[in-house]
Amino acid sequence: MKYISILGATGSIGSQTLDVIREQKDEFSLIGISANTNFDKIVDIINEFMPKYICITDKITYNKVKEYCKIKNKKLEIFYGMEGLNIISTLKEIDTVVTSIVGMIGLIPTLNAIKAGKNIALANKETLVVGGNLIKEAALKHNINILPVDSEHSAIFQCIQGNKKDYINKILLTASGGPFRGKKTEELVNVSCEEALKHPKWNMGKKISIDSSTLMNKGLEVIEAHWLFDIDYKDIEVVIHPQSIIHSMVEYIDGSVIAQLGSTDMRLPIQYALNYPKRTTRLVEPLNFYNIGNLTFEKPDLNTFKCLKLAFEAGITGGIMPAILNSANEASVNLFLKNKIKFLQIGDIVEDCLNKFPNINNFTVEDILIMDKNIKEYIYKMYNT
Repeated sequence: MKYISILGATGSIGSQTLDVIREQKDEFSLIGISANTNFDKIVDIINEFMPKYICITDKITYNKVKEYCKIKNKKLEIFYGMEGLNIISTLKEIDTVVTSIVGMIGLIPTLNAIKAGKNIALANKETLVVGGNLIKEAALKHNINILPVDSEHSAIFQCIQGNKKDYINKILLTASGGPFRGKKTEELVNVSCEEALKHPKWNMGKKISIDSSTLMNKGLEVIEAHWLFDIDYKDIEVVIHPQSIIHSMVEYIDGSVIAQLGSTDMRLPIQYALNYPKRTTRLVEPLNFYNIGNLTFEKPDLNTFKCLKLAFEAGITGGIMPAILNSANEASVNLFLKNKIKFLQIGDIVEDCLNKFPNINNFTVEDILIMDKNIKEYIYKMYNT
């Protein structure tokens, strides 16, 4: 039996993690969860899974959940805010933390979970983007596993099993291309938020959907792959694969390419991460190769989708630059979702911040937090009008 906490239990990844736990109730026990504002889903999770601990990061929802549990005589401990996230991540009863919370808010709880000896099922890519060296050092020191949940990184992880790192020539990170694949810059000038949210293959949260439409999501995944697999940026290649059947590939020094294929269903990589090193009975629909048709591949357009290019540049520069990239993107996407800026301004603002804010090579968590605050204050002052 594995004992689990989920950070971000009501989001897309969190909900699909609950599906896996539901189907494998003899293998997993849900001990703690965190959530933000989705009161109805929180109540459903409490009633079905009866976790012992819960953290709510929104004050109004926190008070509503406390009142509900009091009226219904639910015996669980309820925590609030960042302090609560750290508690949920370090509970003595758990051995695994699923980090599916969105944004760099996941950094500190993940670090604390590692220091408490908890294995990490990582769906929060921003954690490695902003603090990859800090996370890797802590994981090595405390001898814990970081198991990737993103479909692409799970694919790579599966493709390298049984092979030496020295045999790897490069990683081929696939991308669907998002809703604007094939579009040129002039065609994206006036695209709406609603258009950007319509991902052709995956059902994701709003922030990740916008990141996918700009290809920033793939850029963040490039940086994540660098840290997860200790691969140089020159050996990471992004390939547009609109069918999203091949989730990623690894090319070896002899020219062989190993690919992982599967349905576009996040329960597959979640199940693999939670059960690792075992495999268990499938939860997702199997591929029907007679119905798939053609699998196609394209080069990404780095001129139109410059967020991907900026992510490569920030990663190669290193230091705190990937964190600057992430903070600027978080603020810009937030403004776009509120219709405060246009779609193409997301990349422009990120580029501005990468040029404006100085790099720091030997940084701390405190440096990251200060930088994040300064960047977001700058962006909101300039554009949130």
